[in-house]
Amino acid sequence: MTARVAEIIAVGTELLLGNVANTDAQDISQGLSELGINCFYHTTVGDNPERLKEALRVARSRADIIITTGGLGPTYDDLTKQTVCSFFGKELYLHEPTWARIRAYFEKLASPLTENNRQQAMLPVGGEIFENNWGTAPGCAFTADGDIRVLMLPGPPRECRAMFRHCAMPYLRALRGGALVSRIVRVFGLGESRMETLVRGRIEKAQNPTIAPYAQEGECFLRVTAYAESEEEAFALTEPAVAELTRLLHPHVYGVDVPSLEFVVLSLLTRHKKKLAVAESCTGGMIAARLTALPGASAVFMGGVTAYDSLLKINLLDVPRDILDEYGAVSAQTAEAMARGICARTGADLGIAVTGLAGPTGDGTDTPVGTVYLALCDSARGIVDCQNAVLGDERRRVRLAASGRALDMVRRWLDSP
Repeated sequence: MTARVAEIIAVGTELLLGNVANTDAQDISQGLSELGINCFYHTTVGDNPERLKEALRVARSRADIIITTGGLGPTYDDLTKQTVCSFFGKELYLHEPTWARIRAYFEKLASPLTENNRQQAMLPVGGEIFENNWGTAPGCAFTADGDIRVLMLPGPPRECRAMFRHCAMPYLRALRGGALVSRIVRVFGLGESRMETLVRGRIEKAQNPTIAPYAQEGECFLRVTAYAESEEEAFALTEPAVAELTRLLHPHVYGVDVPSLEFVVLSLLTRHKKKLAVAESCTGGMIAARLTALPGASAVFMGGVTAYDSLLKINLLDVPRDILDEYGAVSAQTAEAMARGICARTGADLGIAVTGLAGPTGDGTDTPVGTVYLALCDSARGIVDCQNAVLGDERRRVRLAASGRALDMVRRWLDSP
């Protein structure tokens, strides 16, 4: 594959006004990274043909793959396709199968079909068509100027994400030839800079596979990508690197090629035939929500109690009043009592509890905003882990970090020898 650099051009005045977040560029960039294609530029341009042409002129000078999003709809300002094809000298024609699909789509919805819907079925001669099974506007791809690949995708995130994954990625993968395999090493409890420092030597030496660090909210990960003649060979190339990274970052690696921390926790609970219950104060049910968002959670997750008020901690979780009076609601002693209480009340094998000050205001004591106490109770052994930390001063981040830390405590206990 001759392509070296990709550029994404997002079309839409609403993006420039800040009315809509450009999640399309994020989704596509992640997909390009998985394919081993460098995306060096993101451009956003309004619904203006002349400014779009100028963006295309710049992109053509520095990218081998140009991907546009948005502007494929039926209204007067949806001019991406016409402008892009005019710029690259591509004629449009009515693609009858697409026009038939659009008519059938509107008939199914019992919605009136107008003549401007027809322009969505106008596609570039000689191009490859990406059928839109998630909306009406098809996408397409064509070759321009000998070696530039131009792809046009719809703007609505649900349609763009699905079309890129199911249509554009196979198209780009076929251009490359061979096979590319990406593995994800997921890490919790280390910041991106600390993680990168621990494995920097391995990253600097890596060629095939390559290793790249990434941060996402609440955790970080490493992507290991290898290229070979077949998927089996590429996968085999990643294995030593994945094993070494897992060793270097132990015990912070919670999984390889897994979707989330909560997924791993549920898998471990299932494997060990354990049931979990949660007692939450500052996280307000977030731990339970993360677990129950996954199918099959009911087999191992018994439920939880969200107890903000001290009386609820006393009445629902059997937290002794004298502990609250002596140590306060935000304390290790209260967290431990909550964990013991949720185990006893539900009969769960494991009980995790969290209490803290999510902010932005404090509780009138010297306890810093963002302080969180967590405790894990094993019904057969009592309290097996208790932690505390200051997790920041922004409420949403504190709650997310606390829920993640609680899940990681369960993960580590179940994963221990």
